Amino acid sequence: MAVSQPEKAARFVALHQSGTFVIPNPWDVGSALILAGMGFQALATSSAAAAAAIGRRDGEWTRDKALAHAGALAEVIDVPVSADLENGFGDSPDAVAETVRLAAEVGLVGCTIEDSSGDPQKPLYDFGLAVDRIVAGADAARALAFPFLLTARAHNFLYAAPSLDDTVSRLQAYERAGADVLFAPGLPDLEAVRTVCAAVSGPVNFMVGIAGKSFSVRELAAAGVRRISLATSLYRAAMTGLLDAAHEVREHGQFSFVESCVTTPELHRLMGI
Repeated sequence: MAVSQPEKAARFVALHQSGTFVIPNPWDVGSALILAGMGFQALATSSAAAAAAIGRRDGEWTRDKALAHAGALAEVIDVPVSADLENGFGDSPDAVAETVRLAAEVGLVGCTIEDSSGDPQKPLYDFGLAVDRIVAGADAARALAFPFLLTARAHNFLYAAPSLDDTVSRLQAYERAGADVLFAPGLPDLEAVRTVCAAVSGPVNFMVGIAGKSFSVRELAAAGVRRISLATSLYRAAMTGLLDAAHEVREHGQFSFVESCVTTPELHRLMGI
């Protein structure tokens, strides 16, 4: 029997209330089924991985396509699914609110909204507008008939001249605005992670996936992190395997990679098909 959306929502809330959990990022239905079949308790989309899987760059697809992709994952698995919905697909608070409402309609129980503007000359929204956008998203989430966790992302460390003080100020403001989870991708070290976790009372998501800036579950839990996402790293790992195998075939005429491949029956077992 399929798990209902309200039950998934309740499970998602419970995961954030104690301990530290990993929320991996599939890029299509097959990878989502495998990860759920392995026992991960929740999944999240990665906008960059999902876009790359259809030959696009991050930020090059529409809200309708992003929601259709995330909804397809939520439909086939019985664990909670949250979605990376970029900046909410619009600059205004109303656009963010509408994105949250539509996310719930396609079966999601959470989403992330970032403060990146998409403008290379001014990559972050002004502080006031950034906060207003989270207020609107949180209000839309609270109006739903089930818990919907809104994650607010402060993107300061993804651009030039990052400031930990500004990142903390933004996350604190987003929490006051109603965000359920706080997230600052690109934090440079565990000391910065500890600073962020100590500065807010809500659960903090840490993004694994940047070489030299990724840490173990044990280290992150000790620093205060509650949720660990993997961004594009699993997709890139899968594509690395593809490249290695294809290079062996093209350059050496050998097929030794088949000896270490997971079998099709095992994949089918994990996928439940």
